[in-house]
Amino acid sequence: MLPFKLIYSDDCYLPIGAHVFPAEKYRRIHDRLLQVGVAEASDFVTPQPASDADILLVHTPQYVHKLKTGTLSAREELELEVPYSPELVRAFWMAAGGSILAADYALQNRVAFNIGGGFHHAFPDHGEGFCMIHDVAVAIRRMQRDEKITRAMTVDCDVHQGNGTAVIFAGMRAPVGPLPSTSASTLASPAATKPRTKFSGDVFTISLHQENNYPMWKPPSSIDVDLPDEIGDDDYLAWLDNALSSGLRQFDPDLICYVAGADPYREDQLGGLSLSIEGLKRRDELVFKVALAREIPVMVTFAGGYAQKVEDTVTIHCNTVIAASEAFAAP
Repeated sequence: MLPFKLIYSDDCYLPIGAHVFPAEKYRRIHDRLLQVGVAEASDFVTPQPASDADILLVHTPQYVHKLKTGTLSAREELELEVPYSPELVRAFWMAAGGSILAADYALQNRVAFNIGGGFHHAFPDHGEGFCMIHDVAVAIRRMQRDEKITRAMTVDCDVHQGNGTAVIFAGMRAPVGPLPSTSASTLASPAATKPRTKFSGDVFTISLHQENNYPMWKPPSSIDVDLPDEIGDDDYLAWLDNALSSGLRQFDPDLICYVAGADPYREDQLGGLSLSIEGLKRRDELVFKVALAREIPVMVTFAGGYAQKVEDTVTIHCNTVIAASEAFAAP
């Protein structure tokens, strides 16, 4: 038995047909974890869909109405980049319910996973980039509304910048100092890798992503690390370590929401970084190690992953669960 819960439902399957987003990955992750003995059936918890009131903590009434009534404009459907259907709306409401439940369990058990979620390109009034509803933002605002947390930090390691996250949690911004310097042998040169730092309100947002990739417009997170093409394991991990250290010097969160995208992988179809499968597991280990050292609960969502071989994406996501099981195992 795992020392934490995995939130999963078959109803989180995104009915989008043939698509670069491998909608079947959630079921495959669930099945793989059981097959290899990482998890038992009792480790999985089935969520309920988020309520409309939960969704409205983040999204505008007009946008929610359009989603519920199927009245998106042609342009709004095009921006989603997934085919609209009432079934898809239900799947996104379920994903948001999964992240709410995962956040709740993380506060109890130090860590919890939503096998799905991480739809960080959704904005309050529209969706983009395969993302209809911002489940992580909904979970944070629900935890705050219920007075279970006051402050949260998002750590987004998807290859694509979390533009929706940055906008939702923008608030009032005040400039802070640059990321701490590290030896040239450890980090890529400053000219090649661009950290951008700003502080915002009750949620501190960190995004570590490929600069030359979607989205074209990257609104400022609290910390953005704009990585050059083809960056590898060691440089990536050094920049992540730097960003976490800098962020946690400035901000003391009650909860970390870790967006553990699989798409920094070197064989990803929509990414241009060069991380190995082992390097991605080291990334996960680093996030969990930092959270454990500071006794900060972690809610994990899986976000993107578009490897040429779907099984590689499944392996990367399963490794995140394995990394947590090793980090949070009882002493």
